[in-house]
Amino acid sequence: MSSAQQRLSQVSSHFSLGGKKGVAAITEKHPDDIVVTCALRTALTKGGKGGFKDTAAADLLAGVFKGVIDRSGIDPRVVEDVAVGSVLAPGGGATEFRAAALVAGFPESTAVKSLNRQCSSGLQAIVDIANAIKSGMIEVGIGAGVESMSSQYGPGAVTEFSELLESHPESANCKVPMGVLSEQMAKDRNVSRAAQDAFAASSYQKAVKAQKAGLFNEEIVPLQVKWTDPKTGEEKTITVKADDGIRDGITPESLGKIRPAFAKDGSIHAGNASQISDGAAAVLLMKRSTAERLGQKIIGKYVAASVVGVKPLLMGIGPWKAIPVALEKAGISKDEVDIYEINEAFASQCVWCVNELGLPQEKINPKGGAIAFGHPLGCTGARQISTLLTELKRTNKKVGVTSMCVGTGMGMAAVWVAE
Repeated sequence: MSSAQQRLSQVSSHFSLGGKKGVAAITEKHPDDIVVTCALRTALTKGGKGGFKDTAAADLLAGVFKGVIDRSGIDPRVVEDVAVGSVLAPGGGATEFRAAALVAGFPESTAVKSLNRQCSSGLQAIVDIANAIKSGMIEVGIGAGVESMSSQYGPGAVTEFSELLESHPESANCKVPMGVLSEQMAKDRNVSRAAQDAFAASSYQKAVKAQKAGLFNEEIVPLQVKWTDPKTGEEKTITVKADDGIRDGITPESLGKIRPAFAKDGSIHAGNASQISDGAAAVLLMKRSTAERLGQKIIGKYVAASVVGVKPLLMGIGPWKAIPVALEKAGISKDEVDIYEINEAFASQCVWCVNELGLPQEKINPKGGAIAFGHPLGCTGARQISTLLTELKRTNKKVGVTSMCVGTGMGMAAVWVAE
């Protein structure tokens, strides 16, 4: 028996307990389920222009931490560990993220770590906490993600490679700019500009509709911050409670007028790629038995996750490879998933992954995605969970998948069940 067959056999036997398989198995409730009792995010705001342009990443994090404490009613003393995903923060953000937890009200007994798996950092932080709970290392923890692209995004985000790394072709490809490699991927995989612009316009239109209907309100914690008016230089105190990158009136035709950003004959531009943004998100996790003991309201559960590698120049295909692995681990088929939250790093890669996986468009990002409201790098993997669980509950659906492509050539995905 091959290693893949052995793994599938182990997965199948695990989810066949009690004779149930597929969705029936993963929706069963067990005391040792890893459950979510709170999932919140800040609004996502335009990098360098929006409501959080003058707010430090750690301050955003402290705000969302306070929101989780308030919304869930959790006693901060029972939270044993906090993992925070972030991509651009100097020193990984380890020092200021620990400080943010203390400011938010967590005691000195609550440990904090930072981690960086590029665009999947927020999801990786949550999976790390889930695994720590599953192994018995901790009972209660928070997985989070944050990014201030206003203050930390730019050429300095990638260090110079040594001669050793530059001399290896695949290694050197790890530092090719995202836009350039996505442009190349679009050409290699025959993703037309028309298809990209149509997908991007749909993302905007879905987000506009969702925002007007108040569908993001439940997942967003409003934050009061200092903001300097770029026209007058006056510092004001404002309350940020809505994504400010969402634009009405976007159509494939209007996007078709924008010049390509990375090649004269290219297809990728500012309108069909993710926005540079600021934001934070956090997810509170524990076992079902712990949640019941603490009186925590369960809103969903974590089922399984995957992380995979792909060629650095084909970074964008990550979800195509990661999603089937996560589904296999969960013991379900792609058709049994109600909603897919796939990060829209670029329309090109998202279109290709969705088409190649054969997923129905109506199941993809029903409230829009990163093209419409932004992709604060470390935040997105955590943000997707609040968006997903809120929408599953609203539509009375059960099973969701979150996924994203990952810089340097990786993909990550996770399966969730709403309650």
